Amino acid sequence: MAEIRPLRAWRYNSTLAEKIEKLTSPLFDVVSEKQRFALYNYPYNSIHLSVPIGERPAENAIRILKRWKKDGVIVQDPVPGIYVYYQYFTLPGHVQEFCRKGFICNIRLYDWDENVILRHENTMPRSVNDRSTLLAKTELNVSPTHGLFFDDSFELESYMDQSMQRPVYHAEDYQGVRDVLSVIQDEDIINRFVAKIKGKRIILADGHHRYAGALDCRKAMMTDNPHHSGDEEYNFHLMYLTNTEGDDLRILPTHRLIKGLDNFDESAILGKLRQNFTVKPLTNACDIDAVILGQKWTFGVLFKENAYRIRLKPEVFASMRWNLPAEIKNLDLTVMHYFIIEDILGIPGALQNKSECIEYQRNFPECLSKVVKSEVQMALITRNISINDVKTVCHSGCTMPTKSTFFYPKVVCGFVFGSIREGED
Repeated sequence: MAEIRPLRAWRYNSTLAEKIEKLTSPLFDVVSEKQRFALYNYPYNSIHLSVPIGERPAENAIRILKRWKKDGVIVQDPVPGIYVYYQYFTLPGHVQEFCRKGFICNIRLYDWDENVILRHENTMPRSVNDRSTLLAKTELNVSPTHGLFFDDSFELESYMDQSMQRPVYHAEDYQGVRDVLSVIQDEDIINRFVAKIKGKRIILADGHHRYAGALDCRKAMMTDNPHHSGDEEYNFHLMYLTNTEGDDLRILPTHRLIKGLDNFDESAILGKLRQNFTVKPLTNACDIDAVILGQKWTFGVLFKENAYRIRLKPEVFASMRWNLPAEIKNLDLTVMHYFIIEDILGIPGALQNKSECIEYQRNFPECLSKVVKSEVQMALITRNISINDVKTVCHSGCTMPTKSTFFYPKVVCGFVFGSIREGED
């Protein structure tokens, strides 16, 4: 089962860290083009390592990293630690402030078939290759992936709360979330963290592409190392771990945008939808979120000038031909990808995670805007899934379609960097 270790993280020097908000950045797969180019104006922002620019971005990143180390822009902590990371956030419609509690550590890399790190989503090969190349060049985990462990005793939270009495960073990020970091360096307490996670499986909540890239990188490094022992730094990965039983896990929906389909015809698509779905026109597209809430197998469909609520007819469900366990077939996203994206739009399931015709967008107003501006042909609006759905998928051995979940809030990049270079543990 899972093995974790403390790490000697690389962090910004104390002078720069006084303005840590100017140094953090969104994760590579959620940062917008506008955000990227604004952040590139800050010479020491973490975006230069996580999403480097230029014709040879990975080479640019390693050049910047070497300079930052030489000039003391980032320095390595002298002793290993567990990095406690709290995120305070609110949600629309809620007056209370939530706090997601977790900690950052190194975790041993496990192949998917070892069933220690459990995935729930498919990955896109291009994104995996991008992350693997960057990691191989820099030998640096720039941002932690997000893993979930189960502990209904909440043993570790008391140690984390105590550590948070002495925060080292406090910042408000691009999401409007308050991010707070502290460090535990007491060896006895660290051993309690190690013992608690030992024997547990970890659900990978966020960072499937980065984790898969780390697996590819490790495989290449193992091949190049005739004395591979399994204890080298490349066998470990930077991960943020949170407890599934805390009242702080929020999963937002990720909608599908359809573009570039040949012979796209709204009337023909509606005709096909009516064969398997009940179709209700909506006078106000902005009502979609409300009218699909709590309704199984129910989706919103946006065209340039029209909006609809659609719901799969129960008797149609049995015609699904995908060879999946019953609990996976029952999921809304499986129904969407089979009965709409494959059956009606003609994009086979096996090709969907590679298709240039599908975009992923969590922001509903952005979906509406892109459809109205004809930047995409249509949008499919879905509900959020529950943590129980994620657990079901993980333990089934199956995966959901790409970009099925959006765990909120996202971890920021720039608080800690984790090296996989030998001698920098």
